[in-house]
Amino acid sequence: MPDQPSALHQLAEKIDREGLITLGEYMGIANAAYYASKDPIGEDGDFVTAPEISQMFGELIGIWLSDLYLRKGSPSNCHYVELGPGRGTLASDALRAMSKFGCQSDVHFVETSPVLKVKQADLHPDATWHETIDSLPEEGPLLVIANEFFDALPIEQFIYTKDGWRQHMVTRERNKFIAIPGTESVADQLSTKIEFDVGTILESSPASTQILGELANRIAKQGGVLLIIDYGYDEPGTGSTLQAVKGHMPISPFDSPGTSDLTAHVNFLSLANTARNRMLAIHGPAEQGIWLKAVGIDQRTETLCKASPKQADAIRASHHRLTHLDEMGRLFQVMAATSIDWPSPEGFVYGEENEIA
Repeated sequence: MPDQPSALHQLAEKIDREGLITLGEYMGIANAAYYASKDPIGEDGDFVTAPEISQMFGELIGIWLSDLYLRKGSPSNCHYVELGPGRGTLASDALRAMSKFGCQSDVHFVETSPVLKVKQADLHPDATWHETIDSLPEEGPLLVIANEFFDALPIEQFIYTKDGWRQHMVTRERNKFIAIPGTESVADQLSTKIEFDVGTILESSPASTQILGELANRIAKQGGVLLIIDYGYDEPGTGSTLQAVKGHMPISPFDSPGTSDLTAHVNFLSLANTARNRMLAIHGPAEQGIWLKAVGIDQRTETLCKASPKQADAIRASHHRLTHLDEMGRLFQVMAATSIDWPSPEGFVYGEENEIA
């Protein structure tokens, strides 16, 4: 089988053929090539995720799922589903915790990276893999985890110019990729009627909305829960959140397509509204640090420190990294969407002050 052309080659060829491409097309091609070619996670990769920092992260998610499962009456034929499961570390820790509470389920991974599938299979040889969510089981509740999944989905950007709203497009100039305003008005694609300053950028993620909508339809019909953990915002905002990281360092999103991780902040308000329109109940979002403390990370930290006193400093350092405001504690948000006949999950303060309206 011939090697797949590099992202740089694919993008250059597409732009040369079409003139301009959307930012979403650029991001989609770049990230597809990136994740197909390497394991980007860990100190030797480009970034580190919460499950790789500490076993506590996945364990607490497993306990959280088990609590919902038990309060629902231990329904049969549940399916553990993870979107973009990385190396399978979160699933390993979560499923271990779930088994202690009698919460047994088959395992389904939605994954497109052949490199990461190999890593996942080492830990979960009995899992079922899916290229898309379309082939997930159609009977029985779905227990869906999306940790740092939605941030990697393509976004579109719209910029306000002196001539009105234009879509950000990507082209090549002197063999470099750059973003420029398109030539056609896109005001009809935006719901806003607010006057903005020239240069203002608005973002959307049609890919995220589509996937969330399809999952929400499934959960509304089959029962279950979707837990989303990612960095993002829960109020409308302006400005570009598109970013790239390579070797744990930020770089320009247009410098190294296919060899750097392209992400954007997740619009939790949009995801919540999409799920609510499918008749799901929304819980949160809450800051990751607050949520983890609410579901027991402080107690789990002390238990692990007593069991492994020589590792106590490292365990407490992991706790700090996951929960502190200056680390992952505030930037990352946690939101759940449940079938309306399922219990309200733990970890969220219920009331107007904490739920998206």
